[in-house]
Amino acid sequence: MEQLSHLINGEAVGSERTLPVTNPSTGAVARQVADADAATTRQAVAAAQAAFPAWRDTPPAKRAQVMYRFKQLLETNAERIVQLVSEEHGKTVEDAMGELKRGIENVEYACGVPELLKGEYSHNTGPGIDAWSNHQPLGVVAGITPFNFPAMVPLWMYPMAIACGNTFVLKPSEKDPAAAMAVAELLMEAGLPKGVMNVVHGGREAVETLLEAPEVKAISFVGSTPVAEAIYARGCANGKRVQALGGAKNHAVVLPDADLDNAANTLMGAAYGSAGERCMAISVAVCVGDSTANRLVESLKGKIDELKIGAGNTKGLDMGPLVTAEHRDKVLGYIEDGVAAGASLVADGRGLKVPGFEDGYFVGGCLFDHVTPQMRIYQEEIFGPVLCVVRVNSLDDAMQLINDHEYGNGTCLFTRDGEAARRFTDGIEVGMVGVNVPLPVPVAYHSFGGWKRSLFGDLHAYGPDAVRFYTRRKAVSQRWPSSYETTQAEFNFPS
Repeated sequence: MEQLSHLINGEAVGSERTLPVTNPSTGAVARQVADADAATTRQAVAAAQAAFPAWRDTPPAKRAQVMYRFKQLLETNAERIVQLVSEEHGKTVEDAMGELKRGIENVEYACGVPELLKGEYSHNTGPGIDAWSNHQPLGVVAGITPFNFPAMVPLWMYPMAIACGNTFVLKPSEKDPAAAMAVAELLMEAGLPKGVMNVVHGGREAVETLLEAPEVKAISFVGSTPVAEAIYARGCANGKRVQALGGAKNHAVVLPDADLDNAANTLMGAAYGSAGERCMAISVAVCVGDSTANRLVESLKGKIDELKIGAGNTKGLDMGPLVTAEHRDKVLGYIEDGVAAGASLVADGRGLKVPGFEDGYFVGGCLFDHVTPQMRIYQEEIFGPVLCVVRVNSLDDAMQLINDHEYGNGTCLFTRDGEAARRFTDGIEVGMVGVNVPLPVPVAYHSFGGWKRSLFGDLHAYGPDAVRFYTRRKAVSQRWPSSYETTQAEFNFPS
């Protein structure tokens, strides 16, 4: 059986410990992946540390040339990467291709690093004194990425980190590591020097080693809120710069004047695409008025019955399986909890069996109506194909509901009313907002991040914030006195 190795200093490094990687469509083990211990992780950090001085001194334009070649290789090898994503994660090939394309957009943005790293200059700030500032890399930085976007989320991190002159250690999810590994190998093929990019696989031991390593100056993380909060606290306590993106409970508000057909169609993709395993998935539809709710629920129910669900690598599907048996069981537990709490299960996806894939981790689309804020299915992130409908009386009630929630990742409003849209976008306490756009994921030249307990740290992911996160500013003041000048001692603060 194939075994994925670590990538350290440009070489494949094996491990005595391995972890199984399962194909969620079949329930069978697809391959084994090396499980890094502390020594192996420190080896990767040491390789990155050794490579840093030369890479830091490489001109930004030459770093950008590597990214240009990397982008071309990603496009050439897209089909292979997508198949790996689908095989290990379970998402459809079309969805996996969309993920990869969004990742490539971040590589494109990193290609502009010579412009992005330009500093500021002021001539004659004082007698014969010039001042300027520039962006300098931090050193060794690390990324810890989740299972739900095995290709895209790593591409949020290391292209810009490396383009800015840092060296990188990636710890991808052990549940679906093959795509991340294949992409990293393409980066080496693009001409990146050995040691600049390293990949270690595994679980908690590898993460804890990265958090403790003094050479690691910054950590980027995407995952659940409890883990994000713990990584942020521990990383900061160790003097590291940390951005830790956590969980979400994303609401879509539907006003009575909305185009209900459009809202229902786009909500289907936002709620059930990738089997709901997205931090930007819409998991709550907040309907203003019972009439709005009744019409929306009726429309959604019919569409859920028509969902095409099957093995992820089969083309033309709407939804694949959940990533693991454990996660499937967790989602099923939430559904049972919602029924016990008194919510109306309008569409029940439990017990779904896909012919030929009876051992896969499938759950069909689920729709709850009459959900209240006190219910666990409303309060917590389910991360599965479950949409909850909450009924309110006004836009103000809907906004208060969203603002009171502990998460603030993404939200959207369906309406034809410009005044309502402006009030919503101004007053909602959420980091990413859409108007008639259910998945308001920023493009690569903006930055991605939520508010409240959806993000720990001051800077968002990718885009302009990535340049700020992966560099530090140095300010220089310089004076070259003329040969005929005599400098006198001054004891006042300079002005």
